[in-house]
Amino acid sequence: MKIIPLQYGVFRVSKDKVFTPADTPLQPDESGYLTMAICPFLIELPGQLILLDAGLGIESDGKPVIIKLINEAGYNATDVTTILLSHLHKDHVEGLGYYEDDIFVQNFPNATIFFQQREMDYALTQTQSHSFDTDILKEILSFENLSPMHDDEGKLGEYITYQVTGGHSPFHQVFFIEQDNEIAFYGADNLPQRAYLKFHIAYKTDYDGKKAMACRIQWEQEAKENNWQVLLYHDKHPVIRMD
Repeated sequence: MKIIPLQYGVFRVSKDKVFTPADTPLQPDESGYLTMAICPFLIELPGQLILLDAGLGIESDGKPVIIKLINEAGYNATDVTTILLSHLHKDHVEGLGYYEDDIFVQNFPNATIFFQQREMDYALTQTQSHSFDTDILKEILSFENLSPMHDDEGKLGEYITYQVTGGHSPFHQVFFIEQDNEIAFYGADNLPQRAYLKFHIAYKTDYDGKKAMACRIQWEQEAKENNWQVLLYHDKHPVIRMD
């Protein structure tokens, strides 16, 4: 198993979920923001290249950042065979495509995109939420390479196990990827930063903060017992090994 973090950088995130690179000057009226990294992951397995979440839909030099990062890692977007979406907040799905002359063009036409249908049903009702971009979600639903998921847990092929946990969002899901007794765990926004392991807190930014906190306590114990590699989507140091 080869794990490749795709590091977008660090952003200031406003209350209305506007992402601004952290190294840009603060505006006079800018306050009350959070600071977080953005880091999807590529995982190379036999016959498979997995993308864990898709990042923001921003561009650099006229190219989607997610594609640029994949290229810099030595791959092409067409190499991606599987995309696993933990939930549908815009900073996790916008990188699936981009607008060109008002047409939404997908970045990964050869990949099967797995998502929780119940999360999509919920997200499409959140038209006033800054966390979801319902227009982009509707565009994504037009893709022919979608594979909606309906169960609370299960396996996707030989290496991938998933569980619907709730917590950060109503039908947020996490992924375990195991090969040759090595386990990579992706808790997405239920476990986005290593600081979340230091403080057992129910965060108000979560849909169900107490559920997310309880999951983290359980995962920390299991990760130490089984020497997991933990993948942290919003951390500047996105991979840690628990022992």
